[in-house]
Amino acid sequence: MTAPGPNINGEVPTVLVKDKNGRDLLCFLEQLIPLDDKDYALLTPVDTPVSLFRLIEGNDPELIETIASSEPILSVADVVLQEHDLTLIRSAVTLTVNGELDEPDLEELEEEETNDESETFELLVSFMVQEQEYGLYIPLDPFFVVACMIDGQAKLVEGEEFDRIQPLIEVELEDREL
Repeated sequence: MTAPGPNINGEVPTVLVKDKNGRDLLCFLEQLIPLDDKDYALLTPVDTPVSLFRLIEGNDPELIETIASSEPILSVADVVLQEHDLTLIRSAVTLTVNGELDEPDLEELEEEETNDESETFELLVSFMVQEQEYGLYIPLDPFFVVACMIDGQAKLVEGEEFDRIQPLIEVELEDREL
């Protein structure tokens, strides 16, 4: 199979992917990649993915890898985002934000890139919870999700299966670019 691309209406198809906890994430279907007699889908979230960081004065922001969806920090983030007409969604794979976001200022981002090569996130909002500052950041690099397509359903690829299949997908994508 090849890349699905836009349909006759110019719309990219969407797929609902579920994780092992039953949470889902609506994604655009970017590529279909046949490997090992299975079709793997390269997906991008419809809503904007965000990452939660702990902000400590004088130090680099610290990524919070795992967080319970009922965590009080997320309740505060909900309220702060609502002030900007945005909604925090506790999705599969990542937190996402729904609503109209301002486009990043490309000149400002280019200046930041020259200052810090590792800068791959843009601060969306920051807020305080129990005297600790947190921030929701938008990744500047594309955020891809890998799913295995089984009978028209997208099953999230994670753990050992992801570790095994990721390099194969990267090789296939490089071959397609040639």
